[in-house]
Amino acid sequence: MYPESLKNLIDSFQNFPGIGEKTAERMAFAVLNFDDDKFLLLQENLEDVKNKIHPCKVCNTLTDEDLCTICSNNFRDKETLCVVEDSKIVFLFERLGTYKGMYHVINGLISPLDNINPEDIGLDKLLDRIKQDNIKEVILALKPSVEGEITARYIKKIVEGMNVLVTRLASGVPIGADMEYIDTLTLERALEDRKEIS
Repeated sequence: MYPESLKNLIDSFQNFPGIGEKTAERMAFAVLNFDDDKFLLLQENLEDVKNKIHPCKVCNTLTDEDLCTICSNNFRDKETLCVVEDSKIVFLFERLGTYKGMYHVINGLISPLDNINPEDIGLDKLLDRIKQDNIKEVILALKPSVEGEITARYIKKIVEGMNVLVTRLASGVPIGADMEYIDTLTLERALEDRKEIS
């Protein structure tokens, strides 16, 4: 019932997580009502994100520079490394403002059922970084799921004998929860109460 170009825009908006048909329709009609300046700004921002955002060459966090602002900050604790599965989690921790160490983003979690193996998530780069940067503690801030547990235990195993303390987020993060939806108080307590993996 919609003109083809409008239908295509609605379909495109439905590719966003959590956006159904009705919300996509509202977004498409909102774009139609944008003045030229607002529309050009949206277009420019979309192009910038697509063309300029890439992983940091050290930690894999999304950035528009060679080094992200965290890796280029000389006041961070360079001996503590928080391992996460996604850049969104880095931004979540940074909003808290309490963690002052470094990060390393791996490319997902080990999942034998999905045929995702340790070599598929970049653990060799993590291991090299732990050795080269003289890391003293690795904090595993991974999703509390079967895949997260497998990945955590594998990382613990590969750093054995390297004189590195391996900790994980403490209780308070519910099993099966997506890290990006956890409230800041729960996340802060979990970070402060982290424990060594046994």
